[in-house]
Amino acid sequence: MEPQITITAEPIDVHRCKFVVSQPIAPGGVRRFGSLQEASGSPLPEAIFRIPQAGVTEVIVSGNIVTVVKDNPTPWQAIGKTVGGAIRFALAQEAPAVAPKPAAPPSGPAADDDALYERVAELFEHQVNPMVARHGGRVELIDVQDAVVMLRLGGGCQGCGMADVTLRQGIEGMLSQAIPEVKGVVDITDHSAGANPYFASAKK
Repeated sequence: MEPQITITAEPIDVHRCKFVVSQPIAPGGVRRFGSLQEASGSPLPEAIFRIPQAGVTEVIVSGNIVTVVKDNPTPWQAIGKTVGGAIRFALAQEAPAVAPKPAAPPSGPAADDDALYERVAELFEHQVNPMVARHGGRVELIDVQDAVVMLRLGGGCQGCGMADVTLRQGIEGMLSQAIPEVKGVVDITDHSAGANPYFASAKK
């Protein structure tokens, strides 16, 4: 009996959600699909793009994580199960859920962002997260768009008053030294929801 696939949805904002799958999907590195046509031959992104009225504009697959981007305000709670079903359907097929990368990768900004994503992910895993883990925190890579890194702070870093110092002096410094092609960093953390939020809720 094959082990059951578990999928955990982690909404980032109204337009972007990460789906963490209990098994690897694309071990060959990050794959980014910007349309149904680009997803042709890869059952998993194809199935997600075909979800009716979901308004999916991009699917990013890296390791065991599927990031779905949509352009409509429909809550992820309303379509998350459908996305999970599409992922399970694709993984149940005999063909690979995501086709291998072309032998000659296309040039252009999207290809550059994919290469940067892999380099930043490796830096986060081996250098950044071991550093912030000493303070009970973690840094999650969300995406790389136009050479700008989108990240989310978690654990002890979420809502911590020193998070901005960690971000600007620690993480940005490491990125600029190791990967000078990165043009900037955007922190999309909801710090108001952290253990030590910047903004305390109003007292009644």
